Amino acid sequence: MKFMVIVKANKDTEAGVMPSTELLAAMGKFNEEMVKAGVMQAGEGLHPTNKGARVKYAGGQSTVSHGPFSPTGDLVCGFWLIDTRSLDEAIDWMKRAPFGGGSEIEIRQVFAAEDFGEALTPELREQGERLRAQAGKK
Repeated sequence: MKFMVIVKANKDTEAGVMPSTELLAAMGKFNEEMVKAGVMQAGEGLHPTNKGARVKYAGGQSTVSHGPFSPTGDLVCGFWLIDTRSLDEAIDWMKRAPFGGGSEIEIRQVFAAEDFGEALTPELREQGERLRAQAGKK
């Protein structure tokens, strides 16, 4: 089961405050443990929203808004993509993440092809597999 682990932003991450060397080292150790266990597939930190944009769609039109955005509790400052046997295993891993007080994460299961049922035709399934393979080569 794949899960997206969403790291919530806070006032420091939105202000562009970089993590300490100690936190970077602890995070590197944690990430290395997940990689060695075959759990971590990807993980990155994100720049603050003042360097980002949002695109909203309505009535066939798109509207672009540039950051910063608020409230910070609803914003994302980083993520992991992990593969575990269950939500409980994902939770167990994330309970070990080296965050201090005031940090919050959200764990969400990623859809698998079989979750879409008959709507995902064999042609669409093949297209998705082909695109994932092509994207993985870059």
